[in-house]
Amino acid sequence: EVQLVESGGGLVQPGGSLTLSCVASGFTFSDYSMYWVRQPPGQGLEWVSGITYGGATTYYADSVKGRFTVSRDNAKNTLYLRMDVLKAEDTAVYYCATDLLSNVVRRTTLPKHRGQGTQVTVSS
Repeated sequence: EVQLVESGGGLVQPGGSLTLSCVASGFTFSDYSMYWVRQPPGQGLEWVSGITYGGATTYYADSVKGRFTVSRDNAKNTLYLRMDVLKAEDTAVYYCATDLLSNVVRRTTLPKHRGQGTQVTVSS
């Protein structure tokens, strides 16, 4: 059974930073691409960032490019999202996700598997 457990969310001031983590289990993490989606309050899911199975290629939504960095540690079965220069509009529940594809990162808001999410609130 695929399990994805996010952590690291919290309250941060505008301009601040946070790093989210996602620990995966139930599948061979190092074989598959991973990505992050988010859901702002009262809105639908938004695709944020993705990374291929080995970490060689990363992708970002225009809204976070240059501020967010996705990475992974395959030895620890862990996906990360480093978020810098946070803005109020980054406030959302963040989910890690996978479609169990090796070298393809789908820019989808309907992931095959996702975790329970972690809340990020950017406010002064």
